[in-house]
Amino acid sequence: MATFVIVHGAWGGAWSWNKYVVPMLRKAGHDVFPVTLTGLGERAHLGTPETDLDTHIQDVCNVLFYEDLHDVILAGHSYGGMVITGVADRMPERLSQLVYLDAAVPSDGQSLADGWPPERRQELLERAQRDPNGWRMTRQAQPPNPPEIADWALARRVDQPLKTFLQPIRLTRGETTLPRAFVYCSADKEPGSPNAERAQRIKADPRWRYFELPTLHNLMYHMPKETVEILISLADR
Repeated sequence: MATFVIVHGAWGGAWSWNKYVVPMLRKAGHDVFPVTLTGLGERAHLGTPETDLDTHIQDVCNVLFYEDLHDVILAGHSYGGMVITGVADRMPERLSQLVYLDAAVPSDGQSLADGWPPERRQELLERAQRDPNGWRMTRQAQPPNPPEIADWALARRVDQPLKTFLQPIRLTRGETTLPRAFVYCSADKEPGSPNAERAQRIKADPRWRYFELPTLHNLMYHMPKETVEILISLADR
C-alpha cells in the first residue's frame, strides 16, 4: 500500500481528482490525500490578495505534517508542478518520489508567469492596481473535457489569486535528488512547442521516468484508468 498526495492544477480543486482517480486508487488499497489549495475549490472563500505560491506550498506541507505522512508519492498536475517542487525543497524527508502530471517543472527563480507574453503580464499587474478584484486572475477557458462532465467541471472552476502565478519559486536545496516521473499528455501539444520540447528533454534524461499518454491535458478525466495504472506502477517500484 502506498500513500499518495495529489495537487490539482490552476483554477481547480481536489474535486477534479475526486471524480475518478482518487476512488480508483483507494479501491486498489492505497491511501490518497487530494489537496485543495487556498483560494480554490471549497476553499475559494479563503483567498486574499496576498495568497501566493508560498501559501500553496505551505498548504501541502501542512497536510504532510498534520496527517503525519511519510514515504509519500507527491503528484502535481499542471500548475501543481510548481507546488510540489516547492514542497520537495521544504520537506524532502517525508517524500519518496515526485510525479509531474503534464505539469510545470520549475527551476529556482522561475514563476509560472515567466512563459506569458510580457504585455499580458503587464495588463494583469495594471488591472490588479486599479480593480479591487484585480488580485484574482479570471479562470481561463478549460481544456476540452468529456461532454458528460464539461458543465460539472466548469461550474467548479474559480478565479485564482494572481500572486500564485507571479511569485518565483525559491529552492534552497537546489534541484531535488528525489526520484521523479513525468507523464506527458501528447494529444493537445504541437510538435516543436515549448511543452513538447520539454517533454523530449525529460525523456532523454536518465534521472526521470517518462510516460506518455495520447490524451488531452486533463488526463484525470480523459484517461483516469491509465493515469491510475501509471501511479500504481510507480508505487510498485
